[in-house]
Amino acid sequence: MRRVVITGLGPVSNIGIGAAAFESGLRGGHNGISAITSFDTAGFPRTMAGEVRAFEPEPILRRLDTAAWGRSSLFAAAAARLAVRDAGLRVDRVPPHRVGVVVGTTSGESKVTEEMGRRIVDHGFPALPGDLAEHLPAGRLAAAVSEELGVTGESVTLATACSASNYALGYAYDLVANGDADVMLTGGADSVCRWAHAGFVRLGAVADKACAPFDRDRSGMITAEGGAMLLLESADHARARGATPYAEVLGYGLNCDARHMVAPDAASIAECMRLAHRNAGVRPDDIDYVCAHGTGTAANDATEAAALEDAFDGRVPPVSSIKSMLGHTMGAASAFGVMAAALAIARGFLPPTINWSNPDPAMARLDPIPNHARPARVRVAQNNGFAFGGNNAIVLLGAVS
Repeated sequence: MRRVVITGLGPVSNIGIGAAAFESGLRGGHNGISAITSFDTAGFPRTMAGEVRAFEPEPILRRLDTAAWGRSSLFAAAAARLAVRDAGLRVDRVPPHRVGVVVGTTSGESKVTEEMGRRIVDHGFPALPGDLAEHLPAGRLAAAVSEELGVTGESVTLATACSASNYALGYAYDLVANGDADVMLTGGADSVCRWAHAGFVRLGAVADKACAPFDRDRSGMITAEGGAMLLLESADHARARGATPYAEVLGYGLNCDARHMVAPDAASIAECMRLAHRNAGVRPDDIDYVCAHGTGTAANDATEAAALEDAFDGRVPPVSSIKSMLGHTMGAASAFGVMAAALAIARGFLPPTINWSNPDPAMARLDPIPNHARPARVRVAQNNGFAFGGNNAIVLLGAVS
């Protein structure tokens, strides 16, 4: 098994595009939530989201024809290009079959799905243009990255919902660790759209104005979008080209509650954490920071807190939720969390949970790093990802020694 390191970050987010801007947004506790502009919100009781309004793919991309790809695919491809630049990697100097891509998503090309439905309802199937239908398959998210970078290794899209990019990272980690690839681009992408927003509103899961994870008065999540891609490579490969890693991927754990489609299970999540700890070769007291799934819903936060208490035997390290800043970026959420954990290790700070005002007595021992980033020495960090269907995925990162 080869050691695997993260050498490039490619965030396309509402608090910053590119590694430096994203780090600045985390440190400053920036709020990326605003009134929805990408669709007509008339009739919606909840109208806030985390849109990436500053996203312009053309200045970032080199190879793709942006008119031929959907928004989620462009998020993924642009994020991957940014990760390659951040890593200082000349992709053309790596054998293309030794570079692979794994992308996680919840809804794939959700805006394409919505537009196809609108045209069919309004004008019938004959009005549906073939080129629009070509944009639909979720597998195009990984294909867009492969085509943009000109790489021919394994190219996979995983659709395990809101933990998908932790799944993707685990998949990519295995390929590099086992010697099946030298470099992997991995992460997730999703787009804000009317139908997905409506679904979460109908579930009663969306907050009115702000996401306030672990706060006593939390009222729900905020839908959001973006692309988050990381460059993974073997430690030997990184060393040979003089790269400076952010962090090492120590391991991961996966399991499924297999109990309920939308209600998380604390015992199952705690067991997933223990699986991840064993796989990574760490003890709970080795971990200095947890980047929480932290959606801001009453059920998720209470369940996650209970699972942390269980897995850490009551000695839970500082825990924060970057969804308080970004909103819930769906399939990209876990990858943004991995970026936050990697930056915590490399840059020596803990990202905050903003919008936090009142402690919840049910999680009184939890330190949510309220409202302001905190200097800290982080040697090991844990990133939590949970999803509908009970799909749990936990990733462990460590400082590079």
